Order: sequence, then structure tokens, then C-alpha cells
Amino acid sequence: MTRPADGDPALLPAHELARGIRRRAWSSVELLDHFAARVERLDGRINAMPVRDLDRARDAARAADERLAAGQVDGPLHGVPMSVKESFNVAGLSTTYGFEAFRHNVAATDAVTVQRLKAAGAVVFGKTNVPVSLADWQSFNPVYGTTNNPWHLGCTPGGSSGGSAAALAAGLTALELGSDIGASIRNPAHYCGVWGHKPTWGVVPLVGHELVPMADADAFDIAVAGPLARSAHDLTLAMDILSQPLDATTPLGRLPVAWRDPGLPPRRCRVAVLFDDAEAEVDASVQQALRDLVDFLRRDGVQVTEDARPVDSAEANDVYLHLLRAATGSHYDDATYVQVQQRARGYAADDRSYAARHMRGSVFTHRDWVRMDQRRSGLRRQWAAFFERFDLLICPVATTPAFPHMQSGERWERMISVNGHTQPSTDALFWAGYPGIVGIPATAVPLGLSPQGLPVGAQIVGPLFADPLCLRFAQWIEDHYRAFVPPPIALEA
Repeated sequence: MTRPADGDPALLPAHELARGIRRRAWSSVELLDHFAARVERLDGRINAMPVRDLDRARDAARAADERLAAGQVDGPLHGVPMSVKESFNVAGLSTTYGFEAFRHNVAATDAVTVQRLKAAGAVVFGKTNVPVSLADWQSFNPVYGTTNNPWHLGCTPGGSSGGSAAALAAGLTALELGSDIGASIRNPAHYCGVWGHKPTWGVVPLVGHELVPMADADAFDIAVAGPLARSAHDLTLAMDILSQPLDATTPLGRLPVAWRDPGLPPRRCRVAVLFDDAEAEVDASVQQALRDLVDFLRRDGVQVTEDARPVDSAEANDVYLHLLRAATGSHYDDATYVQVQQRARGYAADDRSYAARHMRGSVFTHRDWVRMDQRRSGLRRQWAAFFERFDLLICPVATTPAFPHMQSGERWERMISVNGHTQPSTDALFWAGYPGIVGIPATAVPLGLSPQGLPVGAQIVGPLFADPLCLRFAQWIEDHYRAFVPPPIALEA
């Protein structure tokens, strides 16, 4: 197979691979075999793609090549090999969410998002690893084991789309489909040095992303599905496929999705930047990457304001943690619900620890939820007022770069190092919920490497339905500031 002059095609963006297929630089079968060989050679150390479907994928790739030879192009991803997060149903493959009890839970149909990607020409050849119940910023489970960060095998790749980001960074796949309720797209992108987009809530359907008995759910509070990629340009291409303007499968029903896109050139955007917050102290390595970005933006004429805060941070964190856990706790069976109720009663009413809010939120009554949702409405109004003054907010995705594997104890008991002292790993969820709780879009972009050689990124946050603006700004950063840089393991011959 012909390789580009600057290196391995497996490290190119998906849109360039698609163009190469259409121009006959390589065939779909050749690309698939090339990715499969890299998975075989590298994934024993990373364990990003434990589920592989190569026989059916080769049939699909061969058929794509035949259609192209006959002059037929299926769509913008014609013949491009890609993988999807394990939690999305792919007909004939298991969907386990990392639960041993679901090891043999084989999907009968594709998730709606998978259907759309295939209809656009994608060849799905595998599924990538996740934490149990998609509930961690690490990706390990009893079914498929632990996924390692390709930049440092002793560190987490993030979660819950950890396998997705690790596979992209290592050049094991061309494009990925993830999901996000607690930065599960943005966090792995930040930890692995790739791009990810958390869409506006409701514009990408979740049908086929839930375990039974919720397999036909079209929405889940706060949760979204969205792409991860080696390029912001690929995110835009994928969002055009995943979100459709007239869509009965999303909470928006058949109402048209009115993208809020003023068409502003990036240099004319009014940008606010946050470096830190009392709710979740940010490590100096992350803050420095943001300051370097600010220097670049100002040199290029962008109007930047530092430390303008859109909402009350403590209020945002409190609402997010309770409603996040109300959502994730909604699927508890009766026995588990009773156990969590008992644990929740052990915390004082004014206890604001993560553990207390986790337990209380998980067993919210409907009355509790409605009252908290009313507080969320207040946050939406604050964000709307903020976006009257600014076009975009850039802020951290997490408090640190990727941390070493920690797999024992509760998440809030696992401590990470921040500026020379320890911090509960769950503190970083504050940055996940900042845009997440009100359903606004956020695009994760890589900015550089920490002094320890680990990726550092940020998230570009926009108003409701301003996904195109976030993505266009991310493309500009990629084109003029930092393009994809592969980890050393990805360059091994």
C-alpha cells in the first residue's frame, strides 16, 4: 500500500483517508488490513480494542471497493475503517458495558448512530474498551481487562471512552464514536492527545446505546453521543453524519435543529478563558498549556478575557453532581436502590462531600429531582447571559494530565497529585459538569505535553446549538497552533 511522504497512513485524519480511497491511493481493503496489522502488533500492550470483527469488515470493505469501481460513493466515509465504543450496539457483537453478567449479551441491531456511520460508508471493524457501567475516568473491567494510555502504559487513557481515545492516538483506527455524561468523550481526548466533541444535548440519538431494559431509550439526562478523532475537521465531518436536522429519534422530535452559528471567523470571536477554580484546583501543567494558548490567541488578534466566570461554581457543581447521580442511579435494581438509600442516610444533610452527593443524588425522589432541575434552569439563564458578552469559553477538561492506574476503592478515595498535594480524583468532575449540566456543546482539543510528557488539552465551550462555532474554532487551533502528534508507540515500525 502506498504511504504518504510524511509517514504512516494509519496516523492520518479520517477525511484524508476517505479522500485517498476515492482517488485510488489505497483501497478500503488495504486500509483495513493495515489497521488490523497495527492492532495485532500494538494492542497487546494497550488493549484499546478487545472486540474485533475483521471477517465481516473485510466483506464490507471489499464491497465498498467494488461499488467505488462501479462509480458509486456511499458517503463521506466511503470505505474508511473505524471502531466504536463498546457501549454502542453493533449487530452480532456483544454489548457488555464491562459487566461480567453481560459478557454474552449480543446485539440484534445496530445503534442508530452506527447505522448512520455505516450509511455514510464507514467500515466498522471493532469495539473499544470501557469501564464498568461507563462510570470511571479509567477503562478497566472484568470482561476485557485494562486499557493503557499509549503515551505512558502505566497511566489511564481516561474514561469512559478510554479505549476510543487510546486507539486513535496509537493509530489503531481512523475514527471513533463515544458518549459523554461526565466528560467521557472530553476526558480521554485530553488524556490521550486527540480531539473529541460533546454535542448539544439531544441532537445525536442514543437509541442502541443503553443496556436492557433501556435499549430503546432515545435520551438520557445529561448524556450525549459524539465523535473522537485525530482532527477537528473529522469531528465536523462526523457531526454532519450523526446529527440530522429532521430526526424523530432524538428528544427534539421532528423539529429542525437550528444550529446557532453566526459564521464568525475565529479571529473575531470574543473568548473567555478560565485557568482554575476553587471547586477543582487545576495543576500548573494544565494551566501553563492554557496560558500558552492565550499568548497565541492574542498574538493572532483574538480578543481574550481572563477569569470571567459564567456561573456560580459551587452552585454548578452541586447541581451537576446530584443530577448526574440521579441519572446514573435511575437504573438500579430494587435491592441496590435500598442499599444506597441506607448509605445516603448516613450523611448529614449539609455534607457536601462527593460521596454524600453521590449517594443522595442516586436515590433522589421525583420531588428532589424537580427542585434540582429548577436550580439547573437558573444556571441556564446565567450561561445565556454570559454568552451575550462572549462567543466562547475555553477552560480545563480535568485538573491534571493522565494519572497512574488506580483500581481499588471508591473513586472518591483515589487520590491524584495536584501542585504538590493530593486531590480526590472525583474533584475533576467539576470541569465535566460545567458545560454538561446545561447541555451546551464542548470540543476537546490537544494543546501540548506536560513536563512529564503526557498530553494536555482544553475544552472549547459554546452556547446551546453553537456546535459549528466550537468546531470551527477547534479547526483553526489545529491548523494554526497544534496538529495531531502521535505517541512514540504509534511510530514503532
